[in-house]
Amino acid sequence: MAAKTQGLDAAGQVISLRQGADALSAALPALMLQAEQIANTLSHGEHGRRRSGIGESFWQFRHYNPGDAANKIDWRQSAKSQSHFVRENEWQGAQSVWLWCDRSPSMDYCSAFAAQSKQQRALVLSLALASLLMRGGERIGLLQPGGAPPSSGRAAFSRLAENMVLTPAGENDLPPLLGLPRFARLVLVGDFLAPLEETGVLVRSYAAKGVQGHLLQVLDPAEEDLPFAGKVRFEGMQGEGNLTVGRVEGLRGAYHRRIQQHQDELRALCRGAGWSFANHRTDRPPHLALLALHQLLSGSARMGR
Repeated sequence: MAAKTQGLDAAGQVISLRQGADALSAALPALMLQAEQIANTLSHGEHGRRRSGIGESFWQFRHYNPGDAANKIDWRQSAKSQSHFVRENEWQGAQSVWLWCDRSPSMDYCSAFAAQSKQQRALVLSLALASLLMRGGERIGLLQPGGAPPSSGRAAFSRLAENMVLTPAGENDLPPLLGLPRFARLVLVGDFLAPLEETGVLVRSYAAKGVQGHLLQVLDPAEEDLPFAGKVRFEGMQGEGNLTVGRVEGLRGAYHRRIQQHQDELRALCRGAGWSFANHRTDRPPHLALLALHQLLSGSARMGR
C-alpha cells in the first residue's frame, strides 16, 4: 500500500508539473507582450555603450583629425569622397548582465489583494529588464547550469524568454553559485524569504569573485501587511506544514516588525557586499521597480542605496 501511495503521489506530482508547464507555456506570449510594453515606457534612447572604443562592432565613420593614426583610416570609405574617414567601433566592456528569476513554489502565491502572482510579476520584470538592456546592446544571459553564453538581439530575447519561463521550476529559493566572469553584473529577482544566513553565503561568495549584484525582492501585499482577521489557516507552499492562528490581527504588529527587520538585514547585507537591494509589491505598478533597476545598471544610482 505504501509503494502504491508513493506511486500515486509521484504521478500526481508529474501531472501537476505538466499542468503548470502548460499554463506557463500558454502565458508566454502574454508575459512577453507585457514585458515589452513596460520596457517601451522606459525606453528613452539607447542605454549603455553607444560610444566609440575598444570593440568588434562597427559604430560610425568620422572625419580624420590630425593626430589620428594612419592605420585607422578607412580607405574604402575615404575613396568615395574627397575626405579621409576613420572607422570607429562601438565600445564593449567585458561585463555582461546575468539574470535569475525565482521559480520556487512560494512564488506562485497570489492573494486577493494582488492581480498577479509573485511568479508572474517576477517574470515580467525580468523579461522587461532584459528587453530594455538588449535594446542598448547589452548581452544578457540566464544564471543556470549549462546555460547559453550572454547574447543580444531580438532572437536572443525570444530564446531567453522561453528558457526563463519554460524551464521546469525547482525547489530552490536561491540561485546556484556558478563561475561568472569578473566584473559581471548579476540581477536576482525573487521573494528572498530564505534564511538570511543562506542568502548571505550566496551574496558574499559572488561579491568575492568581483561580481556586482542587485537583489529585487518581490512580495505579495498580504506578505507585508498581514491584512487578515479572525481565525486563519496558513498553508506552507514548500513543505513547511500548516499553521492555524486564532485572532491573527493580534500578531500584526510583531509580524510587521519581523518583515521590516528581514528587509533591513537584506539591505545591510547587500550594502556590505557593494550590491544593491530593492523591494517591490505586486499591488504596485511594475514600472517603478524596472526604472530603479535600470538606473542602477546604468550607473545613475548609488550601489546599496
